[in-house]
Amino acid sequence: MHSLTINNIAQEDAVGYAVIAGVSKVKFELKIKESEVKGPQKAVSPDPAVAEPKSEEPKETPSAPTESSAPDTSGTVSDGIAPEGLPEIHQPDTRQDLTGLFTEKPQSGEVNVGENITFVARVCGESLLKKPTVKWFKGKWMDLASKSGKHLQLKEHYDRNTKVYTFEMHIIAAKGNFAGAYRCEVSSKDKFDSCNFDLAVHEARTTDGFDIRTAFRRTSTDAGEDSGELDFSALLKKRAVHVSTESEVDVWEILQKASPSEYEKIAFQHGITDLRGMLKRLKKMKKEEKKSAAFLRKLDPAYQVEKGHKIKMQIEVANPDAEVKWLKNGQEIHLTGRYIFESVGNKRFLTINNCTLADDAAYTCMIGEEKTITELFVKEPPVLIVRNLEDQMVMKGERVEFECEVSEEGAQVKWEKDGVELTRDESFKYRFKKDGCKHVLIINDVTKEDCGHYRVKTNGGQSLAELMVQEKQLEVYQSIADLTVKAKDQAVFKCEVSDENVKGIWYKNGVEVKADARTHITHIGRIHKLTIDDVKPEDEGDYTFVPEGYAFNLSAKLNFLEVKIDFVPRQDPPKIHLDCMGRTAESTILVVAGNKLRLDVPITGDPAPIVVWTKGEKVGVLTDSDGHVHVESTKGHCIFTIEGAERQDEGVYSVIVRNPAGEDTADINVKVVDVPDPPEAPRILSVGEDSCIVQWDPPLFDGGQPVIGYVLERKKKKSYRWMRLNFDPYKETTYEAKRMIEGVAYEMRVYAVNAIGMSRPSAASQPFVPVAPTSEPTGLCVEDISDTTISLKWRAPERIGSAELEGYGVEYCKEGCKSDEWIPAFKGLTERTSVIIRDLPTGEKMQFRVRAYNMAGPSPAATLQQAVTIREIMQRPKIWVPRNLRQTLIKKVGEMINLVIPFQGKPRPQVTWTKNDEPLDPKQVSIRNSDTDTILFIRRSERKDSGKYDVQVQIENVEDRASVNIQIVDLPGPPQNLKVIDVWGFNVALEWKPPKDNGNCDITGYTIQKADKKTMEWYTVFEQYRRTNCVVSDLIMGNEYVFRVYAINMVGLSPEPCLSKDSAYIQKTGIVYKPPSYKEHDFSEAPKFTHPLVSRSVIAGYSATLSCSVRGIPKVSTCDLNIKGHALYCRSWLLKPCPPNSTALSAAAIHLSLKWPRP
Repeated sequence: MHSLTINNIAQEDAVGYAVIAGVSKVKFELKIKESEVKGPQKAVSPDPAVAEPKSEEPKETPSAPTESSAPDTSGTVSDGIAPEGLPEIHQPDTRQDLTGLFTEKPQSGEVNVGENITFVARVCGESLLKKPTVKWFKGKWMDLASKSGKHLQLKEHYDRNTKVYTFEMHIIAAKGNFAGAYRCEVSSKDKFDSCNFDLAVHEARTTDGFDIRTAFRRTSTDAGEDSGELDFSALLKKRAVHVSTESEVDVWEILQKASPSEYEKIAFQHGITDLRGMLKRLKKMKKEEKKSAAFLRKLDPAYQVEKGHKIKMQIEVANPDAEVKWLKNGQEIHLTGRYIFESVGNKRFLTINNCTLADDAAYTCMIGEEKTITELFVKEPPVLIVRNLEDQMVMKGERVEFECEVSEEGAQVKWEKDGVELTRDESFKYRFKKDGCKHVLIINDVTKEDCGHYRVKTNGGQSLAELMVQEKQLEVYQSIADLTVKAKDQAVFKCEVSDENVKGIWYKNGVEVKADARTHITHIGRIHKLTIDDVKPEDEGDYTFVPEGYAFNLSAKLNFLEVKIDFVPRQDPPKIHLDCMGRTAESTILVVAGNKLRLDVPITGDPAPIVVWTKGEKVGVLTDSDGHVHVESTKGHCIFTIEGAERQDEGVYSVIVRNPAGEDTADINVKVVDVPDPPEAPRILSVGEDSCIVQWDPPLFDGGQPVIGYVLERKKKKSYRWMRLNFDPYKETTYEAKRMIEGVAYEMRVYAVNAIGMSRPSAASQPFVPVAPTSEPTGLCVEDISDTTISLKWRAPERIGSAELEGYGVEYCKEGCKSDEWIPAFKGLTERTSVIIRDLPTGEKMQFRVRAYNMAGPSPAATLQQAVTIREIMQRPKIWVPRNLRQTLIKKVGEMINLVIPFQGKPRPQVTWTKNDEPLDPKQVSIRNSDTDTILFIRRSERKDSGKYDVQVQIENVEDRASVNIQIVDLPGPPQNLKVIDVWGFNVALEWKPPKDNGNCDITGYTIQKADKKTMEWYTVFEQYRRTNCVVSDLIMGNEYVFRVYAINMVGLSPEPCLSKDSAYIQKTGIVYKPPSYKEHDFSEAPKFTHPLVSRSVIAGYSATLSCSVRGIPKVSTCDLNIKGHALYCRSWLLKPCPPNSTALSAAAIHLSLKWPRP
């Protein structure tokens, strides 16, 4: 705590003050208001809460103060607490400081615990080039911007009408630790201002009835005999206090000497009830500092350094050999790599390298018993976010982790959701994790309510990410298919779902299937299988797979094929038994690419037929050795298998069976279907403030199945995490993506979906930034118009957004045109807010519009309220003569003349100049005309250029005239006919005539000079003399004089003077001067001491001088004083030698000897 106390305050103390701590500077002013006390004041308790009367005594009035309580009242007032009965000098001064940036400063306030309070600061923005920056601090360095949350909110808004910025600090549900000193700083470029204010938080007052136990309060906290005394004064009736006749006691002197444990007892004895005010005054009372004998220069009160930097503390000692100790928080500092001690002469230095927060402490330098103390404040650099948060999209019930990385380990961060701070709660919904520079927000079991924008804040930056939560939707990638198998074969039901964690149950005819020796149930990843070995007739039925937790199922039928062999002795022609023969769509067999196709074709014939498989026109190609195609023949069956069907396996397959009895043929149409090809990279058509419109083309190959829709994903450009925007296939090829952050770069990609599945992703789109177009330009109006030209002007849009304004586009069209008939006024964009459009059709009604462009595209158009007819508006000609030309313009010869005469008139008027009703000489005068003014220019003016100049502007038969008078002035000629009219005594009368040439202006006076004919040195007699005659006086007798006269006008003296033809001689009168005779005076005087010797006390070993003064005529001779003996250890009365040239008093005084005994 540092304080400045001013005693016996006066009006000259009302000036500006500043306190500097390190690199921080705070300004404040002291204002003094004279108090007017109109009568005796009643003593009121300084603390309003204490002064409030008890409920038992509502009509009692406070008693008059005693002498002992007077210091308490003055002390309380000095602390700035204004009781009701005291003058207004102690109330806070609400007048504004007109020299700073604040138009309204935040004022100190009081609040009860749990209540709200708002501090308001206002800054005028008229003189500021950009928005000012405001910071709120508590104490010295705590920036409140990082403390915003439940109890503290910082708001700001701007009034466009008054151009005033308003900044508010809202304290909600105040707590006791909120009390203290606050500071508001505002800065704008090179301007800076700050204001200090205080907040007092009181405990909430109870409205309960009177508690008698509060009356018996103990008044002492010391451990003496009086400890525990009870105070019954609150129960006693108040009586008049008798004035004590004892001498007044200074209670503050007693308190300064007492220990803090005795403060309450002393306050009770002297009637001080405001203990808080008493303690404040004791702190602010100035302490007398004794001059240090060990330190010539002490440490500064405080030092400030940024974290990681170096600080050097310096002192100066009186004794260069003194031993110095440095202490930190009372512990001695030892020499290490970071702490360095230096000694240069009588200077001592303590250097701390690479300062950390642990170095923020109190430092002491000690020399013997004396010490000097300072504080070091280590300021942390702003914590930056190195790696930003990433958007996430999860399913309901999953766990989410938002991770960011900051620049400093152990930095404090704040997490927010949609602007509300997140804290730990009992349900452990949110968990916060720190790992070095990494900070993680963990959300367990997310729900739809957790959707929103999550923000992490540090004191140097912030990062924002979005969380999207989707309900779980199970997708079936491969359903189970009907099977037809023979006895002893294997039946396999297989399905694939989207979630590998989903379990399921198999049912047969509604009864759950249990695994046994023949039945196997497997779940590997997303694939569920039911395998039945050695199929029997009882295995035939409907099989169903039901995923757990989802209200749907997958069903298929198992058909048992019973083969009966009848012996027929005769030959039977071969026969193929198939239901899917032919090439119709109904008989086509579909197989998904990558899956296995197995065709089990029943055949009959006796003897056993030979089977041949062909594809298309190729015959006999399909054998057992054809790669992934296998052909197998058994008794009664021919089996055709394709392992991992591919797109080229699609086609018509023919099976031919032959035996001696005949042959049979069947065609099987196989179609291989696959996921579609990925679409081309999407195109961004337009962007908005938080959205974009994206378009793409369908894939070139749909996989053999129609595309049922598309799935879109987006990600931030600097991120690696793609977020899905839709779960259900989107059927259109144009999509509007929303919920993006303005100013952040994104990329988009698309998947195509058909009945088989989802394609690979497309290539990413070009990066784009969501930016909203600006608002429309404002104030569009017509500035000027002619037959083929129009001039438009407008103002910038009110809202520009985060993107830079690229320019303006101006378009026009005829009245009543269609929306697509607007014509650009020029190519490209213009950055100016005014434009001239030329070559417009005369007489047409035209409409104009202006749009602002940024990277998001054009803004809404600003149009004129009505169409404009392109035609020159007739304007009467009018000359506007400048104020300085309404009177005669005076110029010196040789000066330049440049007259600019503005005028108005449409169409362009005809301008004519004349001088004295005659045309101007173009060799001497230049005339330049424009649409709005005319210029008359003369490079070097002459006397003949003087005169009256008339200018005329004319449109058809309407005209206007104006005149300008110009006067060219020059130096005057010499006066004429200077004559000496008369000479008498020491005087000469002169007379002359004015000059013929006055320089084209009035003669303002004359300068008359004289010269003695002997020396011919000219001396000025009169200057600025206005008459044409004068009398020259005080001439010297016996000299002969000549005279000359110069003429003066506003330009200066005439180049040549007029000399007098004759001279004036001052004759001698012939009278002899006889001086009076006087008796000679005797000035001799006896010597006398005018200043005697004075007594002096001198220091042993130093020279001593004793002096005296003597007056006398004639001058006195020198007086010497000799002192014999050793005066090193003697102290006596010595006489100084007399000054040189003093008068000797007597012969004996010339040499004087003094003697004294040794001590």
